[in-house]
Amino acid sequence: MSFQTGLSGLNAASRNLDVIGNNIANANTIGMKSSRAEFADLVASSLGMGSNGGAGIGVSLATTAQQFSQGTINITGNNLDVAINGGGFFELKMPDGSAAYTRDGEFKLDKLGNIVTNTNANVMGYPTDIKGSATSTTIQALQLPTSAPIAANQTTAITAEFNLDARATIVTPVVSPIATTYGTSITAYDSQGVATPVSLYFSKVTPTTAGTDEWAVYQDPAGASVGSMVFDASGKLTSSTVGTLTLTPAAPSIVPAFPVTLDVSKVTQYGASFAVTNVTQDGYAPGEFVSLKIGKNGIITASYSNGQTQSAGQVALADFRNVQGLSPTGSGNWIETYASGQPVQGSPGVGKFGELTSGALEESNVDLTAELVNMMTAQRAYQANAQTIKTQDQVMTTLVNLR
Repeated sequence: MSFQTGLSGLNAASRNLDVIGNNIANANTIGMKSSRAEFADLVASSLGMGSNGGAGIGVSLATTAQQFSQGTINITGNNLDVAINGGGFFELKMPDGSAAYTRDGEFKLDKLGNIVTNTNANVMGYPTDIKGSATSTTIQALQLPTSAPIAANQTTAITAEFNLDARATIVTPVVSPIATTYGTSITAYDSQGVATPVSLYFSKVTPTTAGTDEWAVYQDPAGASVGSMVFDASGKLTSSTVGTLTLTPAAPSIVPAFPVTLDVSKVTQYGASFAVTNVTQDGYAPGEFVSLKIGKNGIITASYSNGQTQSAGQVALADFRNVQGLSPTGSGNWIETYASGQPVQGSPGVGKFGELTSGALEESNVDLTAELVNMMTAQRAYQANAQTIKTQDQVMTTLVNLR
């Protein structure tokens, strides 16, 4: 009867309004994906006519389909906010140990240095070495070394780039290098991270080969030579006997003297004033964690108080053959189902996985204007179905009142 047909229409319109209302309520929810109510008609077969004489008996809600279109990426400036620009989901390990997936990149650091979500779920990723190369293909909870300083690194090499003035006069004999030559200095570090100053002095001496200029290199003003450098007529370094410096930490340090190689391959000798371009060394003192940054490829770079940066893992992404089959569980999370298939894991920016944008969040993909229009349409559908019930009631009243 038309009563049941109209009633099914009221129920369907009500469910549609529920879906639209949920979309509107989550218009500002980060990582939210809108849903759409999809309907199917109900048909009854007439007696004696088989399936070819079906009569419509109403409507039912076939499914509520999720719309996984890209949301707008909004810049926040918070380094722990991350947005996926393209396909994929962040993989999470929930507090109960189960796996979940989300597009909500509002991450935080807990007291143990774990990267977590607002629901205290661990963000999963790949372990890397300090240079950013993956050390395993097995994902694990991402954790930063925030509880203790990174260890000191002893200096093993010094690289010096500078220009020696070709107009300098030859010093013969060299009595006191510090009074007659150019010099530069740099701070090296021993195995405990204690600063050890290194001073280098340069004196132009009588060349051992005609047609060349030669410079003696000293480690201290007392005249401890560590080699020499020979330049040709064009000012380019042709040979060098500069090799290894021996650094001795000052008392009361218990660290023994240690060797440091000195690279002078980029030194020049031109008719210009002495100028140091760059002096670097590979050691550093211990440092406390200061901040982090997540790159487009998901590599997490941690910054420390000693000026060092080290990679501390890589955010992993997961995707599914049928994302419509994922089951929403609230708080912006989904879980896999038989319909979605198993997750395929990978790195951001590789294959079908999108790149990450640090300091940004993906907003809800709800089109508020479209949802308001849909709400008015659903309201009219509800009114129309109510009208069919009212009309059927009037017909029944007429029949009952027949004399």
